[in-house]
Amino acid sequence: MPAKQKTSTRKIRDGKKAVAPPKTARTPKALSLKTVVLAALDDMKAQEVKSLDVRGLTDIADFMVIASGTSDRHVRSVAQRVVEKAKEAGFRPHGIEGQQDGDWVLIDLNDMIVHVMLPRVREFYGLEKLWDMTVTKRAARA
Repeated sequence: MPAKQKTSTRKIRDGKKAVAPPKTARTPKALSLKTVVLAALDDMKAQEVKSLDVRGLTDIADFMVIASGTSDRHVRSVAQRVVEKAKEAGFRPHGIEGQQDGDWVLIDLNDMIVHVMLPRVREFYGLEKLWDMTVTKRAARA
């Protein structure tokens, strides 16, 4: 006989109680933000996706993800999909910058910052080289 799943109740304004659906293993908090973001990038065929663990290097985020798009339209579409999938999984973006131009869109997901860029912009700024050097130096010290 299957075990009974617990359900929670909460009061509604008029005094009636509503029964919440049982919690399953696929609740938004059970999904990893990193998994959601990487799946959205893969779904939209983002290129050269790189994930960096920046914990201990900065307080602004735990992870930084850098990806490229083939055109400004592709960059905007990839970024929009990341935002949509993050929201569906229960993660609200803190801020989104650069959607107007489409050269470089930055999505702040609190614990993760996602950069979607055109290849020429990515090469010019060299973010992954900058953060990779810092990660390598941290590993060498440890």
